Amino acid sequence: MPRLLSGALLVVLGAVAFGVIGLRADPGIDVLAVARPVIAGAQLGDADLRVVHIVPDEDLRVVRASERSTIVGRTAAVPLAAGALLTTDQLGTVTDPPPGQSVIAVGVKTGRAPSGLAPGASVLVVVVPQSGAADTPPQARAVVRAVDLTDSSGITVVSLQMSAESAVRIAAATGDVALILQNPGR
Repeated sequence: MPRLLSGALLVVLGAVAFGVIGLRADPGIDVLAVARPVIAGAQLGDADLRVVHIVPDEDLRVVRASERSTIVGRTAAVPLAAGALLTTDQLGTVTDPPPGQSVIAVGVKTGRAPSGLAPGASVLVVVVPQSGAADTPPQARAVVRAVDLTDSSGITVVSLQMSAESAVRIAAATGDVALILQNPGR
């Protein structure tokens, strides 16, 4: 009986020791994430970065927190969203907008865009002629890049990314701009 009890006690102690050691073995690493939105072409400052703890995937090329000093001062090649993990591919020469794309700003009157319009939304841009012309109004598909606050005259400036050809056509059109929220898969 004493041997049976001491054997059971050894098994319990072994399980507790394994549990404590196993719980301390953390496969995660500290990496850098974006603390606040950063526009393409901006230099990263210390306040733009934060440290997060993740269990990395071998296919994800994240920047380790220990590399922070080499990252501060580098240029964002693309817009960086707050909360996104930082990768080295996002740094370097500005590649935004991509080749064949342009970013334009349009003034949108109150009631001509859906409420809650946010960066990343897919929209159809339609320039409605003021004279009621019979021709089909100029239109183009675009992605919202930024939405400014509405000014005192009721105009909201919206930055849109679209094909370079469409950007010229929309910028040259006269009339009121209307934005129609689209499903990104369309």
